Amino acid sequence: MSAFADLWKKEDYWAIWLGFLLLITGFVLFAGFSSPPNLTERLDELNARMDTASSEAPYRTIEYYDAAEEKAGIQARREPVGSMITDLVTTPKSWTVNPLAGFFRSDQAEIADTETRQQYEQAVQSETSLLAEASAAHALAQDSNFSDDVLNERAETAIADWHEAHVIAKGLKSQVDGKGYNIIPGLIMLTIVIALIFAVGAYFMGKDVKGFLIAFPVLMALAVFSYLMGEQQTMKHLGFGYPAWAILTGMVISNTVGTPRWMRPALETEFFIKTGLVLLGGELLFTKILAIGLPGLFVAWVVTPTVLVLSYMFGQKVLKIPSKTLNMVISADMSVCGTSAAIATASACRAKKEELTLSIGLSLLFTAVMMIILPIVIKATGMPFILGGAWIGGTLDATGAVAAAGAFLSEEALYVAATIKMIQNMMIGGIALGVAIYWATSVDTSNGVQVSGGEIWNRFPKFIIGFMGASIVFSLLYSFIGADIGAVLIENGVIRGMTAPLRDWFFCIAFGSIGLATNFRELAPYFKGGKPFVLYACGQGLNLTLTLIMAYVMFYLVFPEITANI
Repeated sequence: MSAFADLWKKEDYWAIWLGFLLLITGFVLFAGFSSPPNLTERLDELNARMDTASSEAPYRTIEYYDAAEEKAGIQARREPVGSMITDLVTTPKSWTVNPLAGFFRSDQAEIADTETRQQYEQAVQSETSLLAEASAAHALAQDSNFSDDVLNERAETAIADWHEAHVIAKGLKSQVDGKGYNIIPGLIMLTIVIALIFAVGAYFMGKDVKGFLIAFPVLMALAVFSYLMGEQQTMKHLGFGYPAWAILTGMVISNTVGTPRWMRPALETEFFIKTGLVLLGGELLFTKILAIGLPGLFVAWVVTPTVLVLSYMFGQKVLKIPSKTLNMVISADMSVCGTSAAIATASACRAKKEELTLSIGLSLLFTAVMMIILPIVIKATGMPFILGGAWIGGTLDATGAVAAAGAFLSEEALYVAATIKMIQNMMIGGIALGVAIYWATSVDTSNGVQVSGGEIWNRFPKFIIGFMGASIVFSLLYSFIGADIGAVLIENGVIRGMTAPLRDWFFCIAFGSIGLATNFRELAPYFKGGKPFVLYACGQGLNLTLTLIMAYVMFYLVFPEITANI
């Protein structure tokens, strides 16, 4: 088969074509048909208000936060066309007791339970009280012409306390308002769209398209169920999200009644994840990464490869794990960014399906535990929240878990955690290339494999090219149109309104596929002696220690001026 034919026959390339098709389509829809009216004028006015507020006081005032919030509210996904697309790719909503609330509710429905309503009312009262205190403290500082450092500090603290309470109240408001919705028609349409998208690739790759289209709705139903269960309030609080539900539900089916043979054509696990990873590339914007600067780069790009190499060596030299591919996939999954890195690394070293499944399972288990424990430890020890955010971003595997754990601390912690995770995600391509080179030149040479540039290229996961290309293209677009407009059209348009939700759907479908294709008896040999668990636990322990040390050194000793401006 010629190299040109590979472009239309190989799964990795089709992941690139489909990923870029969705990214381009999203940009055209949001930038061309969903741009907010008078966008430039509105942004200029709000920026002027923020600049005025910043120049009048040595701290962020209430007026500054009000203007910043109004600016953040200008989003392409909230315009008519953008809202329609966002609704199409939406997932089941949060619910507590009635699972039907995840799919629809009327405007008059009793939305939240009594406890949530009480929390909201208390949050509003707290916000109102703190706003009065902040306004009074600011007035005193203003009367002194901001020359009294004690009054300035009191005002800054009071305003920060009010703003934190305001964010909490705003978040609870969305749970208790009376706005109705019905996502069932959108889910049906989304199922058809996703099925057709991947059916195109299946057709050109010579796969069973008819079988795929027949089985896919059932696989999508499993994904919907997984999302629904992951949105249950208790499950969400425990960190038991859609990935765990998808894999475990699929495993229960496959190991009890068994996965029907007619479902097999739809279980295109790697095709779904690879396409989702290309979409993930579009989310990795260089300008966001540079905002954290060198501290974030050191935390992510020094600690991560160090932990990867040391964990792999520990697995080989100390634990003596028989399978080098299993050792490598677990080490990459734990040290880089979970599932995404595991898929890329497994492709590079040609790991077995069962080894990838085991690695992902361990990742989900540790992530669920750590996303609860880390914020508790950070608060209990009085650790600065920026340091805590960096620690979370560098150690938790799943991006969603990073955001949830960071948000539990503060806005600044969430920002730092998410950005460091984004920087870490960018390493996927380099890690995959490094593993491909290492396997071709060191591991498989004993089996008589000829070491050459061609062999390395054959091992390199081609979809990583799409992942890196999407990051470069969207970063350039973002820079070209400017950060403010880019935030409206790209970050809060194409990405959050379409491609990021689609990427999560693809991942959820893939996790369901993994579960349905997994047999416990096939996994059992890999658990022998508990070595994979020990490897993950020890590696994560090393990761936690080195990340915390590096984050403290970089954010507080080497670059304190960057930390002060976050």
